[in-house]
Amino acid sequence: MSEHLFVKTGENKGYFIFLENSFSSLSAYMKEQGFCDKKMCIVTDSVVNGLYSADLKDAIADVSIRTDIFVFEAGEEHKNLDTVKDLYRFLTERKYDRKDLIIALGGGVTGDLAGFAAATYLRGISFIQVPTTLLSCTDSSIGGKTGVDLDDYKNMVGAFHMPSLVYMNLSTLKTLSARQFASGMAEVIKHGLIKDEAYYSYLVNHFSEINDREEDVLLYVIKRSLEIKRDVVEKDPTEQGDRALLNFGHTIGHAIEKYSGLKLFHGECVALGSIAAAYISYQRGNLSTEEFYEIRDMFLPFFLPITLESEAEPEEILKLTKSDKKMQSGKIRFILLKKVGKAVIDTTVTDEEILNGIRQLILSDEWD
Repeated sequence: MSEHLFVKTGENKGYFIFLENSFSSLSAYMKEQGFCDKKMCIVTDSVVNGLYSADLKDAIADVSIRTDIFVFEAGEEHKNLDTVKDLYRFLTERKYDRKDLIIALGGGVTGDLAGFAAATYLRGISFIQVPTTLLSCTDSSIGGKTGVDLDDYKNMVGAFHMPSLVYMNLSTLKTLSARQFASGMAEVIKHGLIKDEAYYSYLVNHFSEINDREEDVLLYVIKRSLEIKRDVVEKDPTEQGDRALLNFGHTIGHAIEKYSGLKLFHGECVALGSIAAAYISYQRGNLSTEEFYEIRDMFLPFFLPITLESEAEPEEILKLTKSDKKMQSGKIRFILLKKVGKAVIDTTVTDEEILNGIRQLILSDEWD
């Protein structure tokens, strides 16, 4: 099992994404890209460290002159400037220079944090993404968005810094918990909803094989999601236009994530935010009743939530949407569906529409 894609980042510039089922090909690809005879720092969290750090270190032994491992505590709550500062100090004490390399090993939190450190340490050094979750494989490891949270504000501090290479060992997905795997599927479903109705239908019709993590099906799903995201980010690398379409479900989703105190996973919140955005699209006449309910119920076979607890406060969640970094001149750049497979940017969504979308999620007879 082996696939690859190329992501353009400018004229005669770009990086490869390799999809493999082990770490065995990584050093060969690194040699091809000129990553030899450097100090290399693997950045990973306390969970992934025990699973894959040793294997990765062995895999790059013949291209690295020295490999260090920086480990931080797992969890979104540690994706902050304090952890980045610890990483800066770690790199400085070990005399890393601009020719050296950071390798992000793990999920989206690790990729975002390590990428941001790479973007800012010595005004920028190269880094490689080695994602180990479905969410990071299909979404966060490509496109160059890096960043950390500032207090309760998600990804408020960041930079665009493209990876030099992305290497996916898809066998790592076998160790994901069912909940982590489901979290990644929210971003996968999003890709179909915003850009490819046929892909969305494929996901609907193959949910059983996907949940069973059948290799050939999973390889197709990951590659297709990567193709969709690649096509978007190539046209708009720094989110000046259509790249914002990838934020479908994220404005309300990020607000729910913050409201939950990070008790809900990112993908779970994206699923809820996608349902709310689909409801607003339905209320505007863009989707039929059947299409809205199919979208809502589509998340269930992938073990993603479609409701909030009845005690949830829509007004509080609405307030949190106002702190989203996607605000522009006081208006939210909201992503709606024009139809299944086609999303649009809209700055006219009202507070009442957002409230109604959130209310649709709440288990209450009042909104049934």
